[in-house]
Amino acid sequence: MRILIVLLALITLPVSAQELGWGRYDNARFGYTSEIPPGFSGYGESDNGDGQIFDNAGKAQVLSFWGANITAEDFEAEVAARMGYAERDGWNIAYQATTSYWASFSGVMGQRMFYTRMIALCDGLSYAAMTVQYSAAQAADMKPRVERLVAGFRDLGC
Repeated sequence: MRILIVLLALITLPVSAQELGWGRYDNARFGYTSEIPPGFSGYGESDNGDGQIFDNAGKAQVLSFWGANITAEDFEAEVAARMGYAERDGWNIAYQATTSYWASFSGVMGQRMFYTRMIALCDGLSYAAMTVQYSAAQAADMKPRVERLVAGFRDLGC
């Protein structure tokens, strides 16, 4: 019986250690939250309190969060505008999915990739966005991290 307990502890140890490495970011101004992957360091809240930038400098990975008021006709139009800005900046949009309350899109520029997730906030007047950038060579390693980021990115008020 004691051997079974030790084996179970050893099997669950790597998952628990991995879980402990994730941090959390809460934005008070817009009321959204996300998990932060291990290895990322923040630079402090922006001056206007809308978000924060984190990076994993050793791996050239950048994670940005921001909130903003919807200035377009509606959330979907705001998403379309953000995709247009990315294309204007030279990114080739490779994937997009949009609903009335969330959107995801990603793109490639040279050897860099990005993934953006936007969520409409409960007030109906604002949104929160998250973008992670990394090298194309890191895409396979980043996929589970991006999935976890998306799963934990949410409005604190709903």
